[in-house]
Amino acid sequence: MSLQGANLNLNDVWAKVSEGIEHVYRIQDMSATAYMELYTHVYNYCTATQHHTNTRPAGRVVNGNNRASNMADGANIVGGELYARLKNHLKNYLEKICEKGLDLQGEDVLRFYTTNWEQYRFSSKVTNGFCNYLNRHWVRREYDSGKKDVYEVFTMAIEIWQMIFFQPLNKQVTSACLQLIKSERHNEVINTRLISGVIQSYVELGFAENSGGTSTPNQITSPTLAIYKDYFEAQFLHDTEQFYRVEAATFLVHNSVTEYLKKVAQRLDEEVHRVQSYLHSSTLAALIKKVEEVLIRDQLEAIYAEAKTLLRDEKHSDLALLYKLVNRVPNATLELKRIVEDHIRQMGIDAIERVSSTAINDPKLYVETILDIHTKFFKLVQVAFNSEQGFTAALDKACGKFINNNAVTTAAGNTTKSPELLARYCDALLRKGSKAVEETDLEEKFNQIMVVFNYVEDKDVFQKFYGKMLAKRLVGQLSASDDYEESMISKLKQACGFEYTSKLQRMFQDIGVSKNLIDQYRTHCESKRLEDIVDFSVMVLSSNSWPFSAPPQFVLPHELKRTFDSFTHFYTQQHNGRKLTWLHQHSKGDLQTLYTKPKYILHVSAYQMVILLLFNKLPTWTVEQMQDETQIKSDLFLQVLCLLLKSKVITSPQINEDELDEDFKEADIKMNYEVQVANEYKSKKIKINLNVPLKSVEQKDIEGLHRTIDEDRKMVIQAAIVRTMKARQTLKHALLMQEVIQQLSSRFKPKIPVIKKCIDILIEKEYLERQTNEKDVLRYLA
Repeated sequence: MSLQGANLNLNDVWAKVSEGIEHVYRIQDMSATAYMELYTHVYNYCTATQHHTNTRPAGRVVNGNNRASNMADGANIVGGELYARLKNHLKNYLEKICEKGLDLQGEDVLRFYTTNWEQYRFSSKVTNGFCNYLNRHWVRREYDSGKKDVYEVFTMAIEIWQMIFFQPLNKQVTSACLQLIKSERHNEVINTRLISGVIQSYVELGFAENSGGTSTPNQITSPTLAIYKDYFEAQFLHDTEQFYRVEAATFLVHNSVTEYLKKVAQRLDEEVHRVQSYLHSSTLAALIKKVEEVLIRDQLEAIYAEAKTLLRDEKHSDLALLYKLVNRVPNATLELKRIVEDHIRQMGIDAIERVSSTAINDPKLYVETILDIHTKFFKLVQVAFNSEQGFTAALDKACGKFINNNAVTTAAGNTTKSPELLARYCDALLRKGSKAVEETDLEEKFNQIMVVFNYVEDKDVFQKFYGKMLAKRLVGQLSASDDYEESMISKLKQACGFEYTSKLQRMFQDIGVSKNLIDQYRTHCESKRLEDIVDFSVMVLSSNSWPFSAPPQFVLPHELKRTFDSFTHFYTQQHNGRKLTWLHQHSKGDLQTLYTKPKYILHVSAYQMVILLLFNKLPTWTVEQMQDETQIKSDLFLQVLCLLLKSKVITSPQINEDELDEDFKEADIKMNYEVQVANEYKSKKIKINLNVPLKSVEQKDIEGLHRTIDEDRKMVIQAAIVRTMKARQTLKHALLMQEVIQQLSSRFKPKIPVIKKCIDILIEKEYLERQTNEKDVLRYLA
């Protein structure tokens, strides 16, 4: 076949193909036979030309290295003219149509653009189909030979649309879309299909050449969103920002911030729906971020102010909405957490201040006031802030602050008042006769106590007071239940570890051992037939586990001495080398009156017993004689005597009964006053409890306890310093203090002056020394 024949063949082919293209782009029905005829024309043209060019010029070298040049030579003939004519035909076709839309605006231009786009796209798909052989052979070889401006027929058609139709019309099309969206934001009903059609067009118009490493090597191009992003999304986001900036300013002038927040939530939902309905999904993140910046971030000052109001008015559902929106903005919740923390702290301080005058001496009122505040705001954090960790931490910080520093602790002059009152509250619950034991579930109470306990800084103070009161309950057999006692200790152990509760647990062990011991002693008395021993029980306690100290000695009456000596002998025989120290201040007993009708049983302390038993010897004693006989320390003796006089079990002719009121004090008793048994004593009760605590003794116990706490803390701080320095050998003064505070913060918050003093003590004891060349560096001395 000659070259002239090839040209004539092309003309014939183009005549048939162009007629088919006209048919296709008029969207007329085409039979399968007609479609196949078009495919055949293209196929015959390509294959006939390819066959002609298979005859190579003489002398041409063919090998793997010149494959591209051979393919390029063939590609100049195979399909090139057909491709060029098709391209020109589409350009001319679109130019004629585009002229009709240049003056259109609004929905008219959108209808014009989308209608023609849909028809053109469909027709181009059909054309691409019957040009498939051209795409697979000529276009592919042309592209592989290095001509990157040659695309498959459909992509070429899209490129022509972009150049001929899109470029002249995109501004008015985009503008019309944005105007419709603005109308929709003003609650007008719009034809979203028009926008959707435009967006689909903008998305498909973006394509780029595939790089060599593409995952789809058979495709010459791959889709991109460049057209959509540059020609629509950028302007859409700009318009969105302007629209919402104006709306926010206008809305806040006439509405509350809470109503504004509801509007913001509504707008965010609308924008999500807008993207889902007719925009590209890639726009969602940028759109929502823009709305959040304008409607939330830029209004944070007003929102924070509203948060304070909502907290004050306890509007939890509105707070939940506020948090949900603020949480969308990075780092915006930090200030909200601070606001919540400050509010809870202030509410706690105010609540305690209202009851402070009573609560300082009322552990139940104090602890339950704290629990009310915690319960209230724990619920707030759950409901309004979805128990988010940061807000839970804000609650914990606020509670820690107002529990350890409030009107009650200020009035008491120290931060240790909170753990002291908490320990007293535990004591009230665990004692016999407590209404709480009868009315409520104590396990739940213990859980609430642990909530407060975890916020208390001075846990060592709680330990001391709790241990002191537990000791009194155990010794006085005043515990409501051993199970409850063990449950509370178990919770403390879980919170602070074994060491924290080790002494408390040993107390229980001593009580169990003492029960066995007294059984053995009674068996011993029966076997020895010791009949003159009074009905007697004893508890033997380990001296290093119990918070008791030895009292001043006094003279035991002969009624008790034989029993005491008998038990001492029995115990020392069983435990050689151990020494018994009698704790008379915690001893008690019963005396029966033989001189009254009816005969009363007096439940008395050991000191009261010693004084009353004097009247078995003589009917009348002077105060001085009684004190000399008993050898009880003077101030303690007068306190005990004063209580007995007030109870009217004994009387003094020198003291008028009318004087024995609350204002009567031990100082009013003179040493020369005579004292005798009240023979006419009367009471409505047969068993009378005279064993009431001495207030002055209790006060001294508390003062002594605080002194013990301070001394113990100094030893604990010194131990922490030595432990740290032993591990580090050398350390800067400031870093050492920092580590010590960190180590001890779970037990108490050590004061910096005390740490410094402890460091000086350890330097004096030659555990540490200061570096000669660096005074702020300490060195451990092995």
